[in-house]
Amino acid sequence: MARKKAYNEQEVLEKAMHLFWRNGYENTSTRMLEKEMGINQFSIYSSFGSKQGVFVESIKLYKKKIKEITTILDNSDNGVEGIKNYFYDFLKFSTDNNMPKGCLLANTVNELGMNGDEVILSEIYSFIDKLKKSFLVKLSKDKTKDTTVLAKQADHLVVSMVGLSLVSKIFDREMLTNYIETIFDNL
Repeated sequence: MARKKAYNEQEVLEKAMHLFWRNGYENTSTRMLEKEMGINQFSIYSSFGSKQGVFVESIKLYKKKIKEITTILDNSDNGVEGIKNYFYDFLKFSTDNNMPKGCLLANTVNELGMNGDEVILSEIYSFIDKLKKSFLVKLSKDKTKDTTVLAKQADHLVVSMVGLSLVSKIFDREMLTNYIETIFDNL
């Protein structure tokens, strides 16, 4: 007979996500996960299969959490201004107790690079593709631009977003605001 879990899987996953967000995938050990999640290694492997399994589930949870601001973007009728608001909303989202953490996905790409784990990269690319499509929808409200220009601008915004997420961990608010404003002044 299977034993009943003495922990809430969603709660321990939330703790793991924040640990990975702060430390990165490679710098987070199974021992650190045990301590942060408050469960033992057997329970981690029983629920998630491996450290990679915990991380993939953490990424999925992160994507659900960031969905709140991507939904605001998707529901916006303000075109480019809606995208700009998304950049500012992201800065708020990525700060925890006045401690900027950047984006879990961008941090992971920066840490692992293109040769990272295929399963992990697949989760990241699916988010990036969706974000690019959202940007394209908003950009396409400007009927004076052809699809080639819109695609280039969407790529520019995705790369700018990744850049913002990385530098948001170290630069002050004024510098970040200037960066965002310049991005949109040049569209």
